[in-house]
Amino acid sequence: MIVHPIDYRYGTEQMKRIWSEDSKIKRMIRVEVALLKALARMGYVDETETEEVKKKVLGITPDRVREIENEIKHDIMALVKAITEVAGNSGRFVHFGATSNDIIDTATALQLRDSLKLLEVRIKEVIRHLVRLAEEHRNAVCLGRTHGQAALPTTYGFRFALWASEMGRHYERLKEMEKRILVGQMSGAVGTQAAFGKDGLEIEREVMRILGLKPATISSQIIPRDIYIEYVSFLAAIASTLEKIATNIRLLQRAETAELMEKFEEKQVGSSTMPHKRNPIDSEQICGIARVIRGFVEPMHQSSILWEERDLTNSSAERIILVETSVLTDHILVKMAKVLSTLRLNYENIKRNLEAQKGLNLSETVMIALTKKGIPRQEAHEILRQASLRAYEKNTSLLEALKSDERISKYFSREELESLLQPENYLGTTHERIDAVIAWLRELIDDL
Repeated sequence: MIVHPIDYRYGTEQMKRIWSEDSKIKRMIRVEVALLKALARMGYVDETETEEVKKKVLGITPDRVREIENEIKHDIMALVKAITEVAGNSGRFVHFGATSNDIIDTATALQLRDSLKLLEVRIKEVIRHLVRLAEEHRNAVCLGRTHGQAALPTTYGFRFALWASEMGRHYERLKEMEKRILVGQMSGAVGTQAAFGKDGLEIEREVMRILGLKPATISSQIIPRDIYIEYVSFLAAIASTLEKIATNIRLLQRAETAELMEKFEEKQVGSSTMPHKRNPIDSEQICGIARVIRGFVEPMHQSSILWEERDLTNSSAERIILVETSVLTDHILVKMAKVLSTLRLNYENIKRNLEAQKGLNLSETVMIALTKKGIPRQEAHEILRQASLRAYEKNTSLLEALKSDERISKYFSREELESLLQPENYLGTTHERIDAVIAWLRELIDDL
């Protein structure tokens, strides 16, 4: 019986494989074998025997581990028994000196490593599309909006560059956090490595060297959970950026605005009862799933608050949190890349919406020009505020309201006012800022 939508609706096969139960079991077997190899190099067991064990454990199936667990009701001891069954003489040293979470948390670090590698690919793909869009539409002058109301002009290239910069910082965070979260442990029951005696630190270092991880600086029975908090918070931050982008795409696709549009397939249906509908379903899905991802941040924080050296309240929560946040974040990154790769801009509507403001959204340009002529800024603001109100009341353009105002006409001719009220003449450093973002991203990411 399939219950969870991740099983049939959301998530990529690549990320699901990383976080599947079978994958976790195989990674835990790798950790147990790495411990045996480390013990062999320290003289506890013959190295040739460990090589034989390494070959034989390849035949251990997750089903066999689950079968044993059903009998003994302990997942890690089931794993240990399954390995011991094939380990021969070396079986006496399987799991030697280790506690369950030495195996679980170190295997989780291997999953996190693979997860971050895949997320890095996804993040770069989204950035790549945003950079392309920023370059293609750098000159697409459009109406800026603040508080949902008409504001100064901007360009679509600027918007895409802004979004790209956020994704670039997520890429930076990913690379920076690897050194903190890709850590394992071999610390024993309370973290003191007592079972290993004086060899404890060396054994732990060797296990991590074999696995390509860093040893935790210090840990109790488990890896400190601030590490997982950072990972889940990172995923939540990505989700927030993707929801921000998707929300704005949805806003700009509304029928009244219609400046952007998700690709709508030839046979796609928008509504079961309204045949004309072309809903932004991918962007809506991104927004909905982003909220689920962020919802796991608080439970992850709570899972770091444990009794003394540890209790088990974190375990059940983490089995859900790490899997779902990883799979769902990967899913909406892929979904966003799809949206951006086929996003359509309607230049006719962009121009229509800009011109519909009749120059009122450019009142600041005249205010600034007046101030440069010697009028105090606050006085200039009041002059333009009054002129704007007249234009609103008479349903006329700002130009018409200004040219009849002697306080304006004595400083500017009609031609000068027309020039001031041209949107493309009031873009400031728009293009320089777009170029700066793109240059930074290309320096940050070699294969962008």
